[in-house]
Amino acid sequence: MTTHLAAVSSAKGTPFELQTRATPKPGPDELLIVVKSIALNPADGIMRDKGLFIPTYPTVIGFDFAGLVLEAGNNVPVAFQPSTRIAAYAAAVWKSCDPDYGAFQERCLIPWQHALCLPEGVSWHQAATLPVAGQVPLSAWDMMGIQRVGGATISSPRKREALLIWGASSSVGTMGVQTARLLRDDPGSSIAAVYATAGAANHEYVGSLGADHVFDYKEPQVVDAIISAAKYDGLVIRHCFLATGQLAPCQAVLKAFVGDDRNATIGSAPVVPPDTEEVDGVEVIFLMPSMDEGERLAQFEYWMRMLRENLVGGAISPSPEPKIVGKGLGAINAGLDVLQRGVSCTKLVIEME
Repeated sequence: MTTHLAAVSSAKGTPFELQTRATPKPGPDELLIVVKSIALNPADGIMRDKGLFIPTYPTVIGFDFAGLVLEAGNNVPVAFQPSTRIAAYAAAVWKSCDPDYGAFQERCLIPWQHALCLPEGVSWHQAATLPVAGQVPLSAWDMMGIQRVGGATISSPRKREALLIWGASSSVGTMGVQTARLLRDDPGSSIAAVYATAGAANHEYVGSLGADHVFDYKEPQVVDAIISAAKYDGLVIRHCFLATGQLAPCQAVLKAFVGDDRNATIGSAPVVPPDTEEVDGVEVIFLMPSMDEGERLAQFEYWMRMLRENLVGGAISPSPEPKIVGKGLGAINAGLDVLQRGVSCTKLVIEME
């Protein structure tokens, strides 16, 4: 029996333990991946400490990783044959946290739709930062009803909207800015400008990714500043992507643009607190791919294809820069502790041995 090492979650609120697991075989439409680099996400720490999404233990969690295709199951496209370099979004949450599908191990199963083939020049660590950071804002545009790039039904819509990304120096925020820029530059989109918030130290970087205006979220009058800028530019703000931060200021900005003929929507990457105050005309959506398998696989196939096409074309690049916080599965617990203490404009990764 072939085996591999895994960082196993044995119970809610306990550190991961290194254990040997049987290496699974890929089923139809699945890939078995040799994991080369793992990127850490806030949801990983919440799952470890609070048991979010986990119905039974023991399990293996983790979302973001990069690696080599070791084996492909039936019905997998030829692009994903063995030895192909890929980045992938692990499917454990949609598999009832079946441990075979968690990223925190040396071998991981994924549906091929959750993977993208890597262009030349993208390192393992850069690749590991891509899937979640790219999927979350792309899903935000879909869930908020923003027309996909190249999907407009009319040739020249009036460009009259500013798209707001709150927390733009986070990993999902930086990719939010980049994919929002694609919308802004699409002739068929109504998006005319990309507004973003970030700490003052990261304004230049966020601007280099494509934000037209960057505001300091720490400034007491930041809400008024964003509203004033949009009105000066002759634009409305109807959509906000909350990558990280507080919901209330996003609601306050959008409330200023709600009218009889238009509502507004916030797509929230963080889980929406149950006691969140409702604001008339401003809907808040927690960003989560569909729990219906067919719908989810179609969503991921589009999102991963979109990321690859724009990586190859140079329209987007991995962001922010990865920072190695340890080597091997045994470093994951400490890495998540670093992440929970707070990082800015960086993505923490684990280098696999």
